[in-house]
This record gives sequence, structure tokens and C-alpha cells, in this order.
Amino acid sequence: MKLTVVGGGSTYTPELVDGFARLRDTLPVEELVLVDPAADRLEPVGGLARRIFARQGHPGRIVTTSDLDAGVDGADAVLLQLRVGGQAAREQDETWPLECGCIGQETTGAGGLAKALRTVPVVLDIAERVRRTNPRAWIIDFTNPVGIVTRALLRAGHRAVGLCNVAIGFQRKFAALLGTAPADVHLGHVGLNHLTWETGVRLGGPEGEDVLPKLLTEHGQAIADDVRLPRPLLDRLGVVPSYYLRYYYAHDEVVRELRTKPSRASEVAAMERELLAMYGDPALDEKPALLARRGGAFYSEAAVDLAAALLGGAGSPYQVVNTLNRGTLPFLPDDAVVEVQAAVGPAGPVPLPVPALDPLFTGLVANVTAYEDLALDAALRGGRDRVFRALLAHPLIGQYAYADALTDQLVAHNREHLAWA
Repeated sequence: MKLTVVGGGSTYTPELVDGFARLRDTLPVEELVLVDPAADRLEPVGGLARRIFARQGHPGRIVTTSDLDAGVDGADAVLLQLRVGGQAAREQDETWPLECGCIGQETTGAGGLAKALRTVPVVLDIAERVRRTNPRAWIIDFTNPVGIVTRALLRAGHRAVGLCNVAIGFQRKFAALLGTAPADVHLGHVGLNHLTWETGVRLGGPEGEDVLPKLLTEHGQAIADDVRLPRPLLDRLGVVPSYYLRYYYAHDEVVRELRTKPSRASEVAAMERELLAMYGDPALDEKPALLARRGGAFYSEAAVDLAAALLGGAGSPYQVVNTLNRGTLPFLPDDAVVEVQAAVGPAGPVPLPVPALDPLFTGLVANVTAYEDLALDAALRGGRDRVFRALLAHPLIGQYAYADALTDQLVAHNREHLAWA
């Protein structure tokens, strides 16, 4: 089995490699190819990856290359984890929206749109090159904004599934609170990427006992602290929102916070410099503890599970993925991309039935889906008016003066990445 990671020079990669090494019985990788144009990152990451495999006795071969076509040739699955523009572009995404009093974040609001505009054309080019060399390869997208990027891939006819680590993080945390194995915890996870709620937590599978009320009663404060929302709000909602809902439920509070502290991008950039220095140490043969602060917790387990299921291995039968709606949420178009539990196998994911959602949630999901449709249109066809329409439709913006000003800022800060600008 050959797997290729595009963006293999990412500081995330040792987390992924560690998962491949530990879970080799689930996903027997014979060749792992790390593709990245940045040699200064790829060399230390590739060296550490080989040492991790050696330490854990993994017999697989690790190849590093800047040649995308050679890297994806013959791959059974290609995992995308790239960041167009790097941390410098993320720093901008997180700062210029604040000038208009709007959220500055890399996947949500105006910053998220900027990232989508930079990313979608690049990802589609990569996917076309994968299709030329191996049209049966699965593309697993971990590149944000996952929902919009996955929708672009699926609309273009690629064999693609989107992956996010929010759900597996909740699964692991709930399992620890309940004192049970993560595999026993089945989430009622529903919504869009970075806009989801846990509407149930069942033990043993989709038909098991729902212990969400027990979790909220006995551990509500710990859960509230984790998602950074008030405990009384969770009690009133009766569900667990992902921490990204804080940008919607506490927008003004978050803007005030973001204006008074260093950006997350600057923190991550500093961590990345330290991590890359560590990775270059030939004595290091395991992922360092600092990597846990970088983000992406349990990313490797989720990626291994999904790839194994898609490639006919021993992956879990039910997994939270980003895939076509196809009637799962009846108030959305069939070609919308939703983030839900699905049965996953070699034919791809099939979403499980979802109980009717409270109108409190359906309204926001429908609104953001409309924004994502307009965002994808802007990413594919370009143009200031399309950018403006997407921003005006976003529930965190929604005022024409803000949308106008943010459009100007977005274009000014991303001109080098926008072919039409």
C-alpha cells in the first residue's frame, strides 16, 4: 500500500507518521511519500519520520520529494494537509478582519473566505494530477476550510472525503469522562465543518443508550470549559457545540479577546520554528511533547481509521466525515457537504440517518451552507463582486459596509494568490 501526504513538510506530519507506525496492523503502509516544495521543512520532517518508523519497528519505506507527480504516482490514497501562503497568510487572516470589528480566524468569517480563495484552485490542480496518474486513488482532505475544499473536490468528480479532528477529540474526551473505550462512544455529530453539535452520545453504536444527558449533568462544567462556553448555555441547548460555535454565540466577546492578545498564527509560527529545530536533531526518534500544543490532537488516529476503511482494511465501520448531504439534512441541497457520522467502506462514506434538528440549529446551518456555496463560486470564478456576495451572506458579517471594506482588505492582502486580482 502506498500513501502520499501532500504538505508532508508540515510540522503536523510526525503526528501522522506516529499513527501509521503504531497502527500498522490497521493500515499496513508499505511506502509513505511526503511531498513538499519546501526543502528546509521536508528534510528535517522526513528524517524524523524515518527514525519514528525505525524506533517502532515499522518495515515501511519513507520517501521525500518535491515532485508532486512522482509522489502521487501509484498512490492508493493521497492525504492533503497544505497551507497556501503559510503562517504569514494565516497571520493576516487573523488580523485584518478585526479592523472592521469582525472575527479574525483562519477558517471562519472573512479570514476563512480568504483561505478558501487561496486554497481551492491549488487543491483542484493537485487532484487533477492525482486523477491523471491514478484515477481510483482516494483523496483525504485535511486542508481547511475542509467543508468548502471537499465540496470543490466532489463537485469536480474526485473520489474525496473530508476529515476534521473535532469529532474524534470529543469522542476521546467523552470516553475518558465515562471511563470507557473510545470505540464504544458513538457521537450524534451533525452540522457543517467547524459548525457542529453533539446531539447525542451513544454507547456501543448508533442504537446504543444515549448518555449525553448524563454527561451534561455530571461533567457539564468540564465540557463547558473545554468548548469555552458557559455551562448554563449548554444546559439550555441540551447539546454540546463544538468550540467553533463560540465565534457565533459569543462573537463580540471573542473579538475583544482577539484584539488584546497575540494571534494564534504568531504562536504557531514560534512553535513551528522550535519544532523544526527539534526535528533536525538526529537523536530524536519520537514525536516531541511540544507537538501536542500545535493542534490536531488525534489527527493520526482519525486519518488511519478513515484510510483503512476506504482501502478495505480494518477501519471503524462508523466515522465522522465530510461528505455529500444526499438528503441527510433535508433542508439542505443534496450536493452540500455535511459533517456527520457515516458508514465508511471501499465504496466511500454513506451518511447515517440524522434525527430532525432543532430550528435553532437548522437556521444557522442553512445560512452557512449558502455562504459556502457563494464562497466556492468566488474561489472557482473569482471577481470582487463574488467575494462581496459571500461576505455579505456570512452570518458573522451580514452588513454591506462591512462586506465592502472586508472585500477590499481581502483582495489587498491576498493579491499574489488570486489569479484574477
